[in-house]
Amino acid sequence: MAAINDGMKRTSLSARRAVLGLYIVLAVFLVGLIGRLGYLTIIKGDDYRRLAEDQQYNDSVLSSLRGTIYDSEMNVLAQTASVWRIQINPSKIEDDKEMGVVVDGLSTILELDAAKLREKIEKNKKYGYLIVKNEVEYKQMSAMIQFAKENKVADIIFSEPDTKRYYPDGTLASTVIGFTGTDGNGLYGLEYYYDSSLTGVDGKIFTLRDARANELDSNNKIIYEAKNGENYVLTLNNEVQTVLRSACLTALEDNQADNVYGIVMNTKTGAILGMCNVPDYNSNDPFTISEKAQAEIDALETDEEKNAAYSNAQQLQWKNKAIADFYYPGSVYKVFLVAGAMEEGAIDENTSYTCHGTITVGDRTVKDYNPIGHGAETPLTLLVNSCNTFSVYVGQRMGISLFYKYFEAFGFTEKTGIDLPGEGSPVAGVTYHSPEISFTNSNLVSVSFGQSNQVTPMQVAAAISAVGNGGKLMTPHIVSKTIDDSGNTIRETKPEVKRQVISATTAATVTSYMEEVVKRGTGANAYVAGYHVAGKTGTSEKTGITDTKAYIASFAGFAPADDPEITVVIVIDNPKGARYSGGDIAAPVAGEVFSRILPTMGIEPTYTDSELAKLSEPAPDMVGKTVGEAKAELSGTEHVVRVIGSGDTVVAQSPEAGRTTPANGVIVLYTEDNTEKETALVPDFNGLTVSQANQMAVNRGFNIRISGSSFSTDSVVAYKQEYAEGTELELGSIITVYFRTSGISD
Repeated sequence: MAAINDGMKRTSLSARRAVLGLYIVLAVFLVGLIGRLGYLTIIKGDDYRRLAEDQQYNDSVLSSLRGTIYDSEMNVLAQTASVWRIQINPSKIEDDKEMGVVVDGLSTILELDAAKLREKIEKNKKYGYLIVKNEVEYKQMSAMIQFAKENKVADIIFSEPDTKRYYPDGTLASTVIGFTGTDGNGLYGLEYYYDSSLTGVDGKIFTLRDARANELDSNNKIIYEAKNGENYVLTLNNEVQTVLRSACLTALEDNQADNVYGIVMNTKTGAILGMCNVPDYNSNDPFTISEKAQAEIDALETDEEKNAAYSNAQQLQWKNKAIADFYYPGSVYKVFLVAGAMEEGAIDENTSYTCHGTITVGDRTVKDYNPIGHGAETPLTLLVNSCNTFSVYVGQRMGISLFYKYFEAFGFTEKTGIDLPGEGSPVAGVTYHSPEISFTNSNLVSVSFGQSNQVTPMQVAAAISAVGNGGKLMTPHIVSKTIDDSGNTIRETKPEVKRQVISATTAATVTSYMEEVVKRGTGANAYVAGYHVAGKTGTSEKTGITDTKAYIASFAGFAPADDPEITVVIVIDNPKGARYSGGDIAAPVAGEVFSRILPTMGIEPTYTDSELAKLSEPAPDMVGKTVGEAKAELSGTEHVVRVIGSGDTVVAQSPEAGRTTPANGVIVLYTEDNTEKETALVPDFNGLTVSQANQMAVNRGFNIRISGSSFSTDSVVAYKQEYAEGTELELGSIITVYFRTSGISD
């Protein structure tokens, strides 16, 4: 009995111990559970709440619009266009049949690889959001959405609005405007320089969704509106830019040059009306290089060489060389030499010098391009004849200190400050001589005629404008103002005078000399009938480039000379061929630009009597008159009359009444209604004198409008025409033919 009691006691003790152990385990578990709950709710609560919200909320971007860039007349140069992102919800694709429908539709309409698309969807099958294609145009987007509805997969395929940068005329001012990258940020040009203010601030929409990304009806949708970027209105003018680029492209091709740069600037304010670098590129496709550059790269042997050359070719075509590249200005600099010397009294209008063709200073002898010399000269004829020896003489009279004073005053030791990226920075001892580093009497000889110090085309444009506007050096600018989407002005650029370089009196005197350069000197090919053009040509030799001689041909000037409105600078880099002087090949380009731009600016021509005698006149009105009356009236003129039709009364004429036509041109009279206009093929006027070209035009039934140098001498020949040879035109049509004097040096 005692043994039984002892056993029962032992059993009871073990049970109590087991229960106690269970209680302890439960207590530990409970404490752990409470601790875990406390950790999750108190310590990690915010994190898990955010994770839950991220799963419940879908956020989509409301894309802001990058600011639009306009020309001075509010023509769009760069704008952000609406495009769409096509997306799908892979988790909602039920079976392989539905997968096939989705893949076939997407790949066909969006022009995608079907196999790669299917693989991409399979890898993301569990997700509720997958971008299929970005920057989809409206036509494709509409077709995609229509397909989704018709095939009952609209809950799988959907679109979101997006944006894309677009340049209506991609090449017109590409090196100025630049371009954006795939992320929408500006990479070059104005797009880069003003990127922060052009870029808007994207908005967002937060929408409550279920586990399968279906949008739930909820009041919890949160919208943060997008803010668009600022819009820029430029001083650049589309019409001016078109004329300038066309003239530069012709010069590039005709002279087989490496590059041609052109600048058109408001002489008084510094506003840039046109800026051109050719070859250029298309801002809509900036990474594609020219066929010529690509052919040179393809000829290389290794991939390493090809990759390096490709990258270099891109950088070169993107570069705005009109503000970045340095060159020797040649005889254009003589304008600033004479201006500074006259301002300081080192010379005056009556200073005389006899040019014998050479001048010796120390151990250096300089030859003029005219080996027998120009004879007796004054500062006026120094510029008209572009005399090197007289320039050296003037430089010696100024001395290093005074010469450098005006080299600096005209802005050649500093950036112009134009509001564009990549402007070249002058460096003493590298691009120019300075008294503190490298200026010697020997240097002074060559810098006097523009062969030693280097400048940029933009520096020359600002400096030559200072001569034209009464002596004020202006800060060039290309942005007129910034505006918001409602057209309200945010900021506006005001003309900025850097300093008064020379007096108005000196500026007027030098301007009159420059006008004579165009009337009867090396700038004759920039002559425009009815307008007073002032300018200076330059020819400089490039050094250290190739084994053979290479040159820079240039022209800088402004018009009208008596009240300048526009400054034109043309630089032709490394022309190939027999003609390479500024007077021969750069001045005609400037003349064409002046002749086409000045009338569009409302600047009326004022003709001399001699010009009027050679120029065109309004065509008389013959409509309604009998053929006999028309012939009788026209018999007193030099017009050639051609009658088409068998009627008795003139019912139409070409050129139309009042249209400016050559005094000795053709007038075609039609005598029957609904008569089909007669046509002929345009001949090739290239190389013909004015009289030869006019005679050929009349023989073919056309009229020519003469533009360029002179109207009489046999040395003046045609070099360009408005319509290409073989173009079919109506009889009586007027064709502009450009003439230039051949054999002009400097």
